[in-house]
Amino acid sequence: MVSVTDISRPRPELWTLDPGVLHLNHGSYGAVPRRTQDVLASLRAETEANPMAWFRSVADRLTAARLELASYLETDPAGFALVPNASAGVTAALATVPIAPGSRIVLTNHAYGAVRFAAERFARQHQAEVVVVDVPLESDDDTVVSLISAALGSTTAALVVDQISSATAMIFPIRRLVEACARYDIPVIVDGAHAPGLLDAPAGDGADFWTGNFHKWPCSPRGTAGLVVAEKWRARTLPLIVSWSEYDERLPERFDMQGTFDYAPWIAAPESLRVLADLEWQRRRTQLSATLDEGARVIAKALGSSVPEVVHPAPTMRLVELPFPGEPTPEAGAAFKLRVSRELKAEITLTAFDTRVFIRLSAHAYNSLRDYEFLAERLPTLF
Repeated sequence: MVSVTDISRPRPELWTLDPGVLHLNHGSYGAVPRRTQDVLASLRAETEANPMAWFRSVADRLTAARLELASYLETDPAGFALVPNASAGVTAALATVPIAPGSRIVLTNHAYGAVRFAAERFARQHQAEVVVVDVPLESDDDTVVSLISAALGSTTAALVVDQISSATAMIFPIRRLVEACARYDIPVIVDGAHAPGLLDAPAGDGADFWTGNFHKWPCSPRGTAGLVVAEKWRARTLPLIVSWSEYDERLPERFDMQGTFDYAPWIAAPESLRVLADLEWQRRRTQLSATLDEGARVIAKALGSSVPEVVHPAPTMRLVELPFPGEPTPEAGAAFKLRVSRELKAEITLTAFDTRVFIRLSAHAYNSLRDYEFLAERLPTLF
């Protein structure tokens, strides 16, 4: 195991984050580096200097950016399209697969809320059913595959599954689930919202559809995400907005031009990948994982709680059980996070799973162990 003392020096100066705040929730909205902000600002200034010239140049610039992002994922660029976020990617996938009346869309209880809502919408439209498989937090891969496989069958329209669960920071065994679905020819839609930057070649497990956000760990401007589509589905996969590229035979170009849209974030996104390369991100990711292991233990000890035994946690995300004061409603959770922000000058997020409430910790190159020690010192004062 990498020792926490081996961690590389944090680089907060590469971001414009408020130094008076503990930023411990990179996993929700990310943080855009200074260099990328400068590129983004330059692109927007160029747009406003001559909008006609800008929009004439957009198609070529989008192609160049898209190819860089596809290369980063190590995926076939012919099957890689840009979308605003992973929720949009899942929605496009559900709009593509055939959903017969009486069929079942299978999810797990780890699914992101907006993804579940999308499944429910398509189920209503097609007189289908949403089936939620309960997967315990501490499940190993064999248990995950066994539980989900038991819900699959000839009436399953699609399996929609997290690659890294937002609620639990748990990594799912996607390749094995793809193999299980292949027995019934069931399309697999992977919500890989957190996967870019945390998993190498995250779209390489053979799913029919994979989607992931670049604004999280790769630190690209928000509104930048990718949709990877297997070859058999490319001809019928359409963007959610009907625009001038409707009849383009190529999947990526069909998604590129969505009318009068702000394309600057997509074009600026590769600059953040270059920032990560300069930071030797893969090495830092391993070291940050060790930092978070220690940080989670320190916070759990301060709260008198525990760190759940997630078999395969995401590299730079950890859960700490929170002895939540009162009824853990969404409104109470939002109020608690606001108190932490205002009184402790710290930004955190809470997640709920079954009847348990957790602080979901994140780390990026601007974080150090001292950040989590500070939270451990301050958080007990709120109880």
